[in-house]
Amino acid sequence: MEITLGYGQQKLQLEIAEKNLCGVLLPGEMPLPEDTTALLEQALDHPIGTPRVEEIVRSGEKVVIITSDITRPMPTRLVLPPLLARLQAAGVAPSDITVVFAMGIHRHHTEEERQRLLGDAAAMGIHALDSDAEDTVHLGVTSRGTPVDIFRLVSEADRRICLGNIEYHYFAGYSGGAKAIMPGVSTRRAIRSNHSHMAEPAAAAGCLEGNPVRADIEEAVQRFCPVDFIFNVVLDTHKRIVYAVAGDVQAAHRAGCRFLDAHFLCRIPAPADIVVVSQGGAPKDLNLYQTQKALDNAKYAVRDGGTVILVGACGEGYGEEVFASWIHEANSTDDLIRRVRQDFQLGGHKAAAIAMVRSRAEIYFVSEMPTDTVPQWLLRSFPSPQRALDAALARYGTDASVLVMPYGGSTLPRID
Repeated sequence: MEITLGYGQQKLQLEIAEKNLCGVLLPGEMPLPEDTTALLEQALDHPIGTPRVEEIVRSGEKVVIITSDITRPMPTRLVLPPLLARLQAAGVAPSDITVVFAMGIHRHHTEEERQRLLGDAAAMGIHALDSDAEDTVHLGVTSRGTPVDIFRLVSEADRRICLGNIEYHYFAGYSGGAKAIMPGVSTRRAIRSNHSHMAEPAAAAGCLEGNPVRADIEEAVQRFCPVDFIFNVVLDTHKRIVYAVAGDVQAAHRAGCRFLDAHFLCRIPAPADIVVVSQGGAPKDLNLYQTQKALDNAKYAVRDGGTVILVGACGEGYGEEVFASWIHEANSTDDLIRRVRQDFQLGGHKAAAIAMVRSRAEIYFVSEMPTDTVPQWLLRSFPSPQRALDAALARYGTDASVLVMPYGGSTLPRID
């Protein structure tokens, strides 16, 4: 059977014998809305837990709209127009609206990238800029000790509206909701404190109940930097909007999470010998820092002692300096796991997450990254998915079971 995998802007083919293939994990079938704009308008017309946005804002108020940066598939250019129309209908002048791209610890945009993300909104006189971790206001400390340091423009606004797409997050449970604020427009020290809880058992993909990372995020927002309104979407595997939800930062977000589970949570009968996983292509496999998310979902599907074949273009290499340095400075998985427990650092936490997978399974890696830049004890490089699969089959034998996750960052395996 021939399987197609997204790889940057390309498609790669993989041939797997029917006797080996035990499943291809795909999101559930979702009808594409006939009119995306109508879908968005319906969500805005029927918010969950709040009045409509045009009933919340007032003329003369400074409104910030926080949205995702270019490393996320969030279709800001589609979601912004109906929202902006309602703000202006409520009397908010374009000069009082600012779009803030939540950068977290990611690189800043080029001006061309910002304009591309804004789409038609760029011509409406709406000011847009990247969040700046060097210009923040300290608002307090959460009960878990996380400093709430928020980009000044966001913290001082009269109204805060958060956009985002909801998908699985490997330790915050899900993306979207309050994550636009924390870690989106926060500082490295605040993010480091929040993310340090990732090693706790309940900090896992698809988990909200008792998740310390998500609870810390929502406490920071609710106590110190309240969000007036969220507007979140769920995307299908082709990055098209299939669901939209608006309203309260927690109640509306949970509705989106329930929709995601109904379509993207994949039940499997048993773990596989070999799991082939891809992020589905650009922009999610821009670098290894982002591609790691697919690997982390794949760990739920591979047996102890098995192999994960991670496929991602990673044209920008590692994508984060601390992440790269931790990987290069380590000599074993134990080095990385021990280091993150003793000295949690952002960037390093993802290196440790890879090591945690590698400690129980082999990882074969197909990417554009030169072999000499990737430690082969951690990620064994292969020139193609087919070569990697052939090597894995030679290791486990002709009867080895193979599971494929073409959209690994968006599908979460659960063993029945």
